[in-house]
Amino acid sequence: MKIAVYCSSSNHIADEYKFQGYKLGQWIGESANSLVFGGATGGLMTSVSEGAANKQAEIIGIIPQAVIKMNRQSPLCSTLITVNTMSERKARMKEIADIFVVLPGSYGTLDEMFDVVASGVVGEHKKPLIVVNQNNFYSDLLKQVDKMIQEKFIPVEIYKPHVVEDVENCISLLKSFY
Repeated sequence: MKIAVYCSSSNHIADEYKFQGYKLGQWIGESANSLVFGGATGGLMTSVSEGAANKQAEIIGIIPQAVIKMNRQSPLCSTLITVNTMSERKARMKEIADIFVVLPGSYGTLDEMFDVVASGVVGEHKKPLIVVNQNNFYSDLLKQVDKMIQEKFIPVEIYKPHVVEDVENCISLLKSFY
């Protein structure tokens, strides 16, 4: 299974997030799955890819030219796909991945997550999305989504993400998709 992981590239985040990302990467490798990620270094992107590399996982990186110019290209990729834009990166990751995992992150992570959700809602795919709400990181966002549903901005959802508390629960859910 090709597992896309969307996550932070910030080096300034707490180590507990990095540890959990590393643990997810290790599980991806141990279970003979493949990691699909943004192909860059920093923060959780490094943690997840190092964990996967530690267990000899196939690592597919998809990196835009702008990130290469920032000298942020990961050396851990088995396959590195270069694209022109962030939008192309999102499209290729959606195309290649069988399932998506969202770890804590920032604007790029949210953009990727909402792109997967929106395209799922309109029927472009039926691939599962798991949001890891570690330390209640996404709780306020989830409250906003609930408000949008209550006020009828979001219709009855045809495509709905799975929300879990931590990486352990994420791994358990991933196992159920085999």
